[in-house]
Amino acid sequence: ATGGRALRWANGRVPTRGFRASPRARIAMPSWVIDRYGSNEVLRFTREMMFPIIHFPNEVIIKVHAASLNPIDLSMRSGYGATALNMKRDPLKLKTGETEFPLTLGRDVSGVVMECGLGVSYFKPGDEVWAAIPPWKQGTLSEFVVASGNEVSFKPKCLSHTEAAALPYVGLTAWSALNQVGGLNQSNCSGKRILILGASGGVGTFAVQLMKAWDAHVTAVCSHDASTLVKKLGADDVIDYKSGNLEEQLKTLPLFDFILDNVGGSTEKWALDLLKKWSGATYVTLVTPFLINMDKLGVADGMLQTGVTVGSKTLKHLLKGVHYRWAFFMPSGPSLDEIAELVDSGKIQPVIDEVFSFSEVPEAFLKLEGGHARGKTVINVISRQ
Repeated sequence: ATGGRALRWANGRVPTRGFRASPRARIAMPSWVIDRYGSNEVLRFTREMMFPIIHFPNEVIIKVHAASLNPIDLSMRSGYGATALNMKRDPLKLKTGETEFPLTLGRDVSGVVMECGLGVSYFKPGDEVWAAIPPWKQGTLSEFVVASGNEVSFKPKCLSHTEAAALPYVGLTAWSALNQVGGLNQSNCSGKRILILGASGGVGTFAVQLMKAWDAHVTAVCSHDASTLVKKLGADDVIDYKSGNLEEQLKTLPLFDFILDNVGGSTEKWALDLLKKWSGATYVTLVTPFLINMDKLGVADGMLQTGVTVGSKTLKHLLKGVHYRWAFFMPSGPSLDEIAELVDSGKIQPVIDEVFSFSEVPEAFLKLEGGHARGKTVINVISRQ
């Protein structure tokens, strides 16, 4: 999937081109920002957000056509993870004060490359691309956003910008959990029994489709009103967690080779008992205390506490014959290349709950805050897609 990128190196050197400036100088742009942490009232629209600047040779500026919201945007709006993210933004503490404000939220982008750094050879101005911007960078609820070239991929040809914006962040989060942490891939999934807890959200709907694309047997857990959607996406068995004791319902099924937990909480106490023992079976959770620990305890103590927690849990479950893992979102253009191939081949489709205009960003946050979404909340930054 990364062969296209590799071709640019085939002659033994990376072709470069000069920096391309926009037709007219820009110093400000429309954006939705926050100036402090809180609930929805902290969202502020401005036309005076600083225009993004290319600081490194491998960066590109993207004109945002569409973005989307994820639960992390709600969490970041409230200040979750601020300690760790600020350390990432300014690791040497060269700046003083609260360096994150004004902060633009939004992680997903589908749009068009406007400018490229001197070291960018894989993209050129005018290319249609998609990406998931890491949470320590300024986000995508803006007219333009800057991204590293290795975070960006060509947009699937079969999708509009609105559709494409629904996939990068959830797709890469699921890809991290299933492929990079869980070790699953197209060649080893056939016939494996996969359990997905929280299957109707953004990550869950992507995970169901990816596992079916790789020929696994998928058991999906969601509420009854989402069961039709999840079945349509390919799930073999759908369990309604509201129809009775979920643990008891799942115990009636054959044991699983892999569990993806998007829910957390009490599920971790019993879910690992559903795995096949001493067979390499793995439980991966996306609900971890890493950022909370750093917010509460500070960077050093938070990282220490996190290491102790994951280490003790890993050893505890390894002694019982199963693998316990944490997974996180990881930005990756090459992984998006692979996802784009699956999308263009018809094996994965975006699942969109509702689309809002750029002027309706606060309403979009309230929609996401209400929960029970069936797929993604998308923002059209440019009105017509």
